Amino acid sequence: MRTTALITGASSGLGAEFAAQLAARGHDLVLVARSADRLATLARRLGEAHGVTAHVLVQDLAEPDAARRIGAELADRGLTVDVLVNNAGFGTCGRFEEIDGQRDHDQLMVNVVSLVDLTHEVLPGMLARGRGSVVNVASTAAFQPTPYFAVYGASKTFVLDFSLALRQEYRRRGIRVLALCPGPVETAFFDVIGTRKAAVTGSFTTPEPVVRAALRALDADRAYVTPGLSNAVTAHLSPRRPRTLVAAIAERISRGVRDAPKDARDAQDSPARKDAQAAA
Repeated sequence: MRTTALITGASSGLGAEFAAQLAARGHDLVLVARSADRLATLARRLGEAHGVTAHVLVQDLAEPDAARRIGAELADRGLTVDVLVNNAGFGTCGRFEEIDGQRDHDQLMVNVVSLVDLTHEVLPGMLARGRGSVVNVASTAAFQPTPYFAVYGASKTFVLDFSLALRQEYRRRGIRVLALCPGPVETAFFDVIGTRKAAVTGSFTTPEPVVRAALRALDADRAYVTPGLSNAVTAHLSPRRPRTLVAAIAERISRGVRDAPKDARDAQDSPARKDAQAAA
């Protein structure tokens, strides 16, 4: 029986890679982002390469009723979702008082509110069918407070804790829930945030091995995965230290991005900025 995967932020980066690897596994796709042209190109390419049906759904996830609109569109098209990949997201960095408040509000709408709302839209159907999977893209920033990434880090901590809680609720009811916590990945995220200095934890990787690790972890019904040895060390050691000490250490590590908002304002009209939700 053919299954369907819905991926948010599917127009580039991790989202596009999730779409490619899930299509290679035989899943039909629902691709969600703001860039209609990119989605259409990706849908056509994956459909031709893997013989799957790829639906395009253009939606700004910062809008308050975004998930409701997606749910209504799924119903209109007669689509059910077997795999939900909440990948869409973006970040801000710099001194909190220098970051535009509306930008942080939109960040929370995309990173947190739309993720929860869309899970509400599709989870009841999964439960009714007795099967389903949810992948929520968090970050290594989820494991500690992160000065100069205060809102972004907190949003990813929410994603991780929300995912772990849902997994415990539904693991005996046929639903798998995985939190993916990558370190720096070569995606549009760093174009959107305005500086590559935001990769404070180390070297970059590419989307392909990150998504491959995520799908393997999902197959194994793991609770979360942090691809890469250094990321795994961060994930497993940080929570064991006093939180105030962790915050102090993180502040020293993150100081290099304090002037990033100036770079970000200069990048506001970039193509990546205009489709910020393509980056996790």
